[in-house]
Amino acid sequence: MTTTKNFKLSTLAIALAALGGASASGFALAQEEEASNDNNVEVIEIKGIRSSLTKALAEKRASSKLVEVIQSDDIGKLPDQNLAEVLENVTGIQITRTAGVGTAVQIRGTDENRVEINGVSTVGSGSGRGGISFEDLPAALISSVEVTKAPEAKTIEGSVGGTINLRTLRPLELTDTVFAVRGKVQNSDLDVDDNYSPILSGTFGDNWSTDNGEFGIVISASYAEQNVSAFRPRADRDGLVTTDQNYDADGRAGESSDRIIGSAEDFDFLRIQFFNQDYDILDYETTNFSASFEWQPNDKLRLYVDALVNDQQRTQESTEIQFSGVSDIDVVDITTNTSFETVNFGSIDTPSGIINIPSIQAVTSGVLLPDAILASGLNPNIRTTTNTGARLTDSSVIRIGGEWTDDKYVLSAEYAVSQSDTVTPNFATRLDFINPNSAQPVLGGSVDNGTPVEFDLRGGTLQFGIAQGLATSPTTAQLLDPANYALSQAQQVRDLSENEETAFRSDFTYFLDGAIPFVSSIDVGYRYNESSTLNNDFNNSRVNLTSSSSEFDRPRASLFSNIVVPGSPNFNAADGRRLFVRDFLIINPGLSYSDPDAVAQAINSAIISASDDPNNPGETLGALVQDESAFFDISEETHALYAQANFESDILRGSVGLRYVTTELTSIGLVENNGSFEQLVETGDYDFVLPRLNLVADINSDVVLRASLGRDINRPDFDNLSTSTQFTVNANAPVVAGNPNLVPEDIWSVDLAVEYYFAPSSVLSAGVFYKKRKDLFIPFTEDPPGNVVDGVLNIDITAPCEDGGIFNPVADRNINNPSPGEGICVPFQSTFNGNGDTTQKGIELAFQYDLAGFEDDLGWASGFGVIANYTYQDASSGDDFRSFNSRGIAILEALGIAEEDAQDRVELQNLSKNAYNFTLFYEKYGISARARYTWRSAYIATDAFQFGLPRVNEARGQLNASINYDVNENLSFGLEGINITQSDAEQSCVNEGGLLCFQGLTDRRILVGASYRF
Repeated sequence: MTTTKNFKLSTLAIALAALGGASASGFALAQEEEASNDNNVEVIEIKGIRSSLTKALAEKRASSKLVEVIQSDDIGKLPDQNLAEVLENVTGIQITRTAGVGTAVQIRGTDENRVEINGVSTVGSGSGRGGISFEDLPAALISSVEVTKAPEAKTIEGSVGGTINLRTLRPLELTDTVFAVRGKVQNSDLDVDDNYSPILSGTFGDNWSTDNGEFGIVISASYAEQNVSAFRPRADRDGLVTTDQNYDADGRAGESSDRIIGSAEDFDFLRIQFFNQDYDILDYETTNFSASFEWQPNDKLRLYVDALVNDQQRTQESTEIQFSGVSDIDVVDITTNTSFETVNFGSIDTPSGIINIPSIQAVTSGVLLPDAILASGLNPNIRTTTNTGARLTDSSVIRIGGEWTDDKYVLSAEYAVSQSDTVTPNFATRLDFINPNSAQPVLGGSVDNGTPVEFDLRGGTLQFGIAQGLATSPTTAQLLDPANYALSQAQQVRDLSENEETAFRSDFTYFLDGAIPFVSSIDVGYRYNESSTLNNDFNNSRVNLTSSSSEFDRPRASLFSNIVVPGSPNFNAADGRRLFVRDFLIINPGLSYSDPDAVAQAINSAIISASDDPNNPGETLGALVQDESAFFDISEETHALYAQANFESDILRGSVGLRYVTTELTSIGLVENNGSFEQLVETGDYDFVLPRLNLVADINSDVVLRASLGRDINRPDFDNLSTSTQFTVNANAPVVAGNPNLVPEDIWSVDLAVEYYFAPSSVLSAGVFYKKRKDLFIPFTEDPPGNVVDGVLNIDITAPCEDGGIFNPVADRNINNPSPGEGICVPFQSTFNGNGDTTQKGIELAFQYDLAGFEDDLGWASGFGVIANYTYQDASSGDDFRSFNSRGIAILEALGIAEEDAQDRVELQNLSKNAYNFTLFYEKYGISARARYTWRSAYIATDAFQFGLPRVNEARGQLNASINYDVNENLSFGLEGINITQSDAEQSCVNEGGLLCFQGLTDRRILVGASYRF
């Protein structure tokens, strides 16, 4: 074919021969044959686990940059069903999961990576930069995965950890007709309905020689359903009770009453703040279609068209039982604390140095009684919440291009469009349980009333439920009676997100044929892309009856019993816990999704019926209207130029080059001004020069050394660039504002690696990496002061919040201020470029070996093989700090740490210091089996905060296994187990091993299926 293609094929052939145990004379013979016939293309048949590992290893060895490769051992047979879980096989990669399903990938401890399909950028369903979600693409459509850890000058900019390129079959590379169909059913242990979900896919591919050249086509389609459940109990113990802390008859700290009730204990301890019993059911329905067409009219010209279309529907039914109002319960006569634990929060890295936090006691078991001796006489109380959401995403990636090859050069051009349109409807409702056995609400007090709670948090199990056998204990009949539930809150939203990237690129390679010593070719190229994102949220007027003047006329659920159903009774199914809430009522989550208008109409009718004035009932759900504060329309225009010299000698090969990038940004948002919203437009621009060097030394036929140096950038997420200001109704939730003045993060990376190919299809490798990161994106929150007046929280309710925070005109004051109504100072949150440099360094070790060469000695046992890798990472953070919230400050002050030291240095999220994979596989007699155990150490979470700091995801391992049997060359059957040991996902507060506050009880999935290749 061409000089460049022959070079690549020759290198790959040599690597394959070496990995297959060929002799040096075999290398020479392969080179001589290719030199004598430019059109001679070696055909490599890939079949089975061992063959796929061999081909992937050969591609890694032949590459002039640092890459990791996973190949399919047959069409549609990557090692896992989920692409995130496929990538977990790669050294230096860890994944995060949602309800046990892999959803995000970290390369060297960061989510800030690029995802491409056949070299084309993808866009995500939200405002992030990470590209298409791995939930949206089945592994059955992908033939191989390439992870580039050290980029070349021609590599598109925009990642911290690396670039993930998902590759589909190329039609003109097929040597036989491909026609395969696959079918599986999947069952989840925690699925209350015990459904069996189908997974179907098929692929057809072929090419033909005609008078008009070579034609080829590959078409793939897939349809998958998946049901995943997760039980997520949460216990907050972030309230401090001190020995000198007293309560008056109103249940308020202080001494404003003649009747003083003392603390329940004679030592300081952390009490219960509230309990959450959360149950999430996620249903996925994914349809994908991909097609590739190639035409090669002659030896010099190749044209192609690729298209991938995705339709993802993910619905989520989240049910939550909350024991609220328990924050003043730890006083004498109304609580029984039966056990405590000593909590060591570890240390904090403050501006004045590292401070070790003294230990403190935290309650672990007991009974909380309704506080009838206090004037309110109502706590603790039960709330049931239903949150029915969905993500409905239509996305596509289309590219059209061609390549002209001559003896001296290769010229290519490509036009590509990636788009993603997402609708996220959500219907959230909350009911309050009014316990008929407890003191009833009285005018001027709380609308909730007391239900006794028993809890036992010992042994790492966060379990709690309704205390039984007491006068105030509700019966099952009472818990399932709609007349005992009052409507509290309801809101319907519908958010729209439209993302698109249009790109054109042209690349030119010129072969020097010895004109410059050691330089084999020069690459130059240009890329233009325009990226845009539009976010538009819609909601109806929120029903919030807990603080309205007519709160005691709130409709009971008996007025809308047609939309009320019992909640799932199997919260103990994951771990057999003793304490949980089995019987409760919720608003029908399925109906809230399928017919939200009917639910809204039933709620409104009930509000009108319960009102003293049906003509003026107060808050009802109205039509969906735009939420101006959440709107943004952002576009970027980028030009990139690169030049790269490729070099090769007897030992050394690689590339050196520069990439120049310039970007212009336009951010359009809406900002409130005197009750109306005005458009605000911000513009900006930046440019970077990105030098990149890759060196490979082929020391001998067994040893390869690699070194690389490069610079890259990481652009901020689009929502962080918004000029809009967003308000919520929660007085504790921060108002989030964008920052269009953010500049990209600047990353320098160094890599060194050695690879020892000591046996056929085997390798032992070691590598070190170092990254220096500047201008990190740091979320910053400014809290209003937690003013307490006469023992009552009294946060400022007047604008402009001079003492801190931002005024939120729509927030319900709730317990944060004794004056009922809306409008209060709340935390203000935005994102800024961090101070100082953050550095990462790490070690990556990998080992791959099989016993195929010992068949004569071992017989059946020669089918075994092993793959293992280990990654160590460490990070040194910049000069940015997070402050504890008011509860955290109170705890630290009680432990002797001053408020000014109640800060902790910002650390990188999702970075595990240690991680490893171990895979044992067996392939012989038609059997292909593998078992993989993955483990990662603790890391800082991105989605939850406590004490004002992010929670810590504790260390976790997971075991997956599969076995397939080939009946013949065409038919095979398989069985796969995912999360076989049902490993829990726990979160702790402040530091690893600190206070356990969250428990994720995950699902186990079993898949059974068959495939047939015609």
